[in-house]
Amino acid sequence: MASPSAPAATAAADRYTLYGAPGSGATPVHAALTLIGAQVDTVDVAPWEGESERERLTDVNPMRQVPALVLPSGEVMTESAAILIWLGDRYPEAGLCPAPDDPRRAQYLRWMVYLPASIYSMFWVRDEPTRLAADAAAQAVVLERTAERIAHCWHLMDTQIDEPAPYLLGDKLSMLDLYVTVVSRWTPTRRRFYRVAPRMARVVRRVDADPRLAEFWAARFPFSMDEDAGKS
Repeated sequence: MASPSAPAATAAADRYTLYGAPGSGATPVHAALTLIGAQVDTVDVAPWEGESERERLTDVNPMRQVPALVLPSGEVMTESAAILIWLGDRYPEAGLCPAPDDPRRAQYLRWMVYLPASIYSMFWVRDEPTRLAADAAAQAVVLERTAERIAHCWHLMDTQIDEPAPYLLGDKLSMLDLYVTVVSRWTPTRRRFYRVAPRMARVVRRVDADPRLAEFWAARFPFSMDEDAGKS
């Protein structure tokens, strides 16, 4: 039988390359890898900043989006939710996701998919509103309405998810907590999030203050719990 230290040693030996700028959708993936104890090489790319940045991603992800994660095998994974779910299953010893036979697994998968489908997807429009609106007036409407939609979706999640105790899935921090903590810093920013999702607000503040992630947050996504900050 393998010793209890064997899984951790395997994680420490694994090396990944993660594409995505600080504060982007790569951030929860990087946070998860930090907790897992794997080695991570970062390539900072911000596709929302223009064509030249998107072009840097063409070879690794034809969608020219982040995150993109190169696995130790050389295989490439994209889509933040898929990466987080895969990492949770790949490293069960880290305790960052419910096992397939855990009663919490269904809700875990539900909300892990809800985030990119209902909230994260809005940023494809927000990052470049000209994709759907031709003139400045229409673009302003798109930005306003997508911000309202994001806030509404946060509220719906807050009213439907089980009472956090003390994390979204119970007594252990999970991939879902990391995902919500990062995305809730984006538009319409944390102050609005705190108002529309008061139950989840307690969780994200707890993750913001987690000592295991203190150095990581400081280096990759600095944030004050009183700061109205986020990726617009």
